[in-house]
Amino acid sequence: MKIGIKGINRVSATATVALTAGAVIAGSVFASTAQAATPPTPTITAKGGYVMNNGTAKTLFTKAADTRRSTGSTTKIMTAKVVLAEKNLNLDSKVTIQKAYSDYIVSKGASSAHLIVGDKVTVRQLLYGLMLPSGCDAAYALADKFGSGTTRAARVKSFIGKMNAQAKSLGLENTHFDSFDGIGNGSNYSTPRDLTKIASSAMKNSTFRTVVKTKSTKQKVTTKSGGYRYMSWSNTNAMLSSYSGAIGVKTGSGPTAKYCLVFAATRNGKTVIGTVLASTSATTRSADMKKIMDYSFKK
Repeated sequence: MKIGIKGINRVSATATVALTAGAVIAGSVFASTAQAATPPTPTITAKGGYVMNNGTAKTLFTKAADTRRSTGSTTKIMTAKVVLAEKNLNLDSKVTIQKAYSDYIVSKGASSAHLIVGDKVTVRQLLYGLMLPSGCDAAYALADKFGSGTTRAARVKSFIGKMNAQAKSLGLENTHFDSFDGIGNGSNYSTPRDLTKIASSAMKNSTFRTVVKTKSTKQKVTTKSGGYRYMSWSNTNAMLSSYSGAIGVKTGSGPTAKYCLVFAATRNGKTVIGTVLASTSATTRSADMKKIMDYSFKK
């Protein structure tokens, strides 16, 4: 009888060991699967980068995200945001293109929407000219239109003040503008995190979303003589055509800024939005953004 009991105990012990070993193996498999599911953090060429979930504001990627840098034409995101925040805004109101706007882009060697002096262009059209070909002439026209003051210089100064007020209202401590287009005087800067927040806020506006996701447009404008002409603009953001789910936002470049990109995309109901600053070329900024967006969609 005692022998039987010992035999049962030995069988029981063997079964326990087998079960325990199985649990350990299973646990190891689950652990390795979980580790495999977490993608490796990508390395980017850009000096700064940041991505967040646009719905939850959760940070998904960061590299020197709070280091202040020149922003180039990504500044124009705030230019558009200020215009669209105007009370009783009439997007179909017309602005007469002044010689000062074309003189400005010539003197600065700036990117242009090729606006023609004397033409009457709507505010909506100026937003397309601002955000697609990155027209500094369009930026100047908008600043002149929506700034306050009796002189053009006063109106421009007022408009830039509105840009800084918007940054302050968003709680951004590492952002300052001294220009309406990114061609600054040494005090035009932001960070990847701040620019992403500016873009996220701007994307709440339906007109902004429509403009920045547009690959190209042909706009009918009124000429000085009362006739009309068509203006054709293509978006400098090539990733709208090359990245699945892309919905915006804005490129930027400059001697100090190097190559910048603020970018947003939606996949399977999830929208991620981010920024890279100071990449080495147009090609690398796109490659950088693709890496960190792919990574962020997997998180």
